Amino acid sequence: MPPTTDATSRERFAAFTFVDQITDHEAGCSARGHFDVPAELTSFPGTLVAEAVGQLAAWVAMSHVDFRARPVAALARDCRYQGEVAPGQRIDLEVRISHCDDESVVYCGWASVAGQRVRELDDCLGPMLPLAEFDDPELLRGHFELLCGPGAPPGRFAGVPEPDLHTLEHDPGQLVRASLAVPNDAAFFADHFPRRAVFPATLLLDASATLALQLATELPSPTDGAAWELDRVTDVKVRSFTPPGETVEITVKLREISDDSANIALLARVAGKRMANAGFQFRTGARP
Repeated sequence: MPPTTDATSRERFAAFTFVDQITDHEAGCSARGHFDVPAELTSFPGTLVAEAVGQLAAWVAMSHVDFRARPVAALARDCRYQGEVAPGQRIDLEVRISHCDDESVVYCGWASVAGQRVRELDDCLGPMLPLAEFDDPELLRGHFELLCGPGAPPGRFAGVPEPDLHTLEHDPGQLVRASLAVPNDAAFFADHFPRRAVFPATLLLDASATLALQLATELPSPTDGAAWELDRVTDVKVRSFTPPGETVEITVKLREISDDSANIALLARVAGKRMANAGFQFRTGARP
């Protein structure tokens, strides 16, 4: 079994778990639930909203195969941004499963705040891998029963560290290339995953979105007073796991621009090998 970090000894289902309760569950088909963002946080990264949807789908998938396997992030065709989530807000979650077996799960889902959708995910696919390689099946089974009953105590999440990014190359409005240092030890490894620590793909996307936004702010605005806002993340492909202590090279590059939209491509490499790619689509909106 691959070694884990000291983070695995910390409290479980707190550092990177974003479902507090499952309020409705049809086995292998659908689920509803929620997560209360702790009010004490200074912010809640936008990618973690999508992570919460994916985690709800993962609970449905794991229970459907009797905790023999668990899905891992791999492919997502479209994730639409329709609003942000602030500390202290409740995120209502819903997923629908179109396929689930011991090999893979296919799902769509969305997140809402106060009745308004803030995130929508379409055509997401996660290969199912042996759960015991990543976590304790009985521990997960017990937590699933808790979620489907009274729910877990809210307010457990204490936030994630800021990404350790260092710019390597910068052509304003055209390209940013940077290195991302994955920590050797971090609280989120306690949940992701205790028996095989893996840097969460959503944190890689969060760091990449920061670079893409930097590039977008350097683009010409089509009208006075307009600003570029992230509209959707498309064609996400995660090809390999990233262990603690690794260095990821992230490149975001302007692909095309029109009067009201801009497409920025992401390519992430580890040791020169492609490990992830995606597209960030921006639209124009009024400045606050």
